[in-house]
Amino acid sequence: MDLAISVEGVSKHFGEVEALDGVTLDVPRGSIFGLVGPNGAGKTTLIRILVGALRADSGAVQVQGVDPFTEKRRVRAHVGYMPQAPVLYGDLTSRENVAFFARGHMSSGVSEKVAAALEFADLSDAADRPVYTLSGGIQQRVSLAATLVHEPDVLFLDEPTAGIDAELRHSFWLRFRRLAGSGVTLIVSTHQMDEVAHCDRVAILRSGRILANASPTELFASGGATVRIRTGTIEHHVALLPEDLPRILREFDLDTAVTRIEAETATLEDVILGLIGSDGEERGAG
Repeated sequence: MDLAISVEGVSKHFGEVEALDGVTLDVPRGSIFGLVGPNGAGKTTLIRILVGALRADSGAVQVQGVDPFTEKRRVRAHVGYMPQAPVLYGDLTSRENVAFFARGHMSSGVSEKVAAALEFADLSDAADRPVYTLSGGIQQRVSLAATLVHEPDVLFLDEPTAGIDAELRHSFWLRFRRLAGSGVTLIVSTHQMDEVAHCDRVAILRSGRILANASPTELFASGGATVRIRTGTIEHHVALLPEDLPRILREFDLDTAVTRIEAETATLEDVILGLIGSDGEERGAG
């Protein structure tokens, strides 16, 4: 497997708080990898380690084949990081903000790179407006353009769709998929569980530990289904996969008293909440 990121046994403490506890995962190049979990699960801490902003207490990390903390200069040219809240200069225009970040990475060809990043983020109408006059959603797009302007190989997006409307969220994910299609690797942190389906693979975190690491299809399949068979006024509930329906029917000998059969498939949200615990208690990954 051609890996963009390798994390092995990484732990991180802040005083008595265990932010990460033995995290291990691999991310193939050109994929979208989701980090999913509630606030405080360790998603941001892991991203900060991967971009070289924090040193892990233990374990090994490689991004594009190098340690991001000890070789910051080498990694910096290959990664882009979009934090939760846009880090922009309000009095500068969108174009000027993106150009500012571009000059931190290159000395020539800035104008062309800036124009391409603004076009990708669909900022033509807002390119020459001061950032403080823009809505929060458009500021998020400026932040994305600034993150992409030096054409990174690996993109870290920390809650990139938080606080924006459904239409803009859809637009962002279309752009993320285009980037992955061009070979860029994306690490997307989110606590919005409906976004899991957009990822190629997902790590579900809680309290600094990975509870599951699987594709959305695998997560979906692990939820199984509940089959309800009504005989007269009695309902029989069986938590099995839909493929087991013929066996269930045989158990009832295709009884003519069966008046209704329902199969309710678990949603991805059901599966994730079942792992992290809607009541705050962790569940086994199975």
